[in-house]
Amino acid sequence: MVHRKPEGVSDKIAYAFVRLLRFVADTFFAGRYGNRAVVLETVAGVPGMVAGLLQHLTSLRMMREDGGWIRELLEEAENERMHLMTFIQIVQPNMFERIVIMITQAIFYNAYFWLYLFAPRTAHRVIGYFEEEAVVSYTAYLAQIDAGTHENIPAPQIAIDYWKLPQDARLREVVIAVREDEAGHRDRNHYFADELAAGRVPQADIPDELKPVLALERKEAA
Repeated sequence: MVHRKPEGVSDKIAYAFVRLLRFVADTFFAGRYGNRAVVLETVAGVPGMVAGLLQHLTSLRMMREDGGWIRELLEEAENERMHLMTFIQIVQPNMFERIVIMITQAIFYNAYFWLYLFAPRTAHRVIGYFEEEAVVSYTAYLAQIDAGTHENIPAPQIAIDYWKLPQDARLREVVIAVREDEAGHRDRNHYFADELAAGRVPQADIPDELKPVLALERKEAA
């Protein structure tokens, strides 16, 4: 687990907000990690789309290139949406959970839109910390699968096709793939926040300093 220590007031506010969300998730879902994943991914699919939209408008307004940043943000949103589509197949949320999802998404979308509009660096830091907690949650989910608490059911076909998994892949392989995605989003959003703090436009290419971190995460997930 890689944790970015908060630096300054903005980072501390972002981290405190995410820890509050983690407390709510732990209280509401407890050990039901599949159900938690559905709500988590519904929310996680919002930031990339919001950020991509606002950065697109910024690029038009400022008449400057974006360094591939907009495409990456939209790809992040699509990746999170595919996480959601996968876990819906696994969990099949009931009507109450679907209502909770709709309310949560409506509140989070509007809150994140305004946060990104006025404080994009803080917004990316929030997602960096949000993805840190996602990695923690999926690691705990994986531990419960390994312990037999959750059945290691066959992977849904949508997950096999998306991650190009073997046809006999199980839930464990899906969780590992999702966790690796979240680790990548974690590092990239912290990088985005750092670049904005330095007054630079983030680039789509993975910075050299992040490559060893991602390599280590992949090795540990294997």
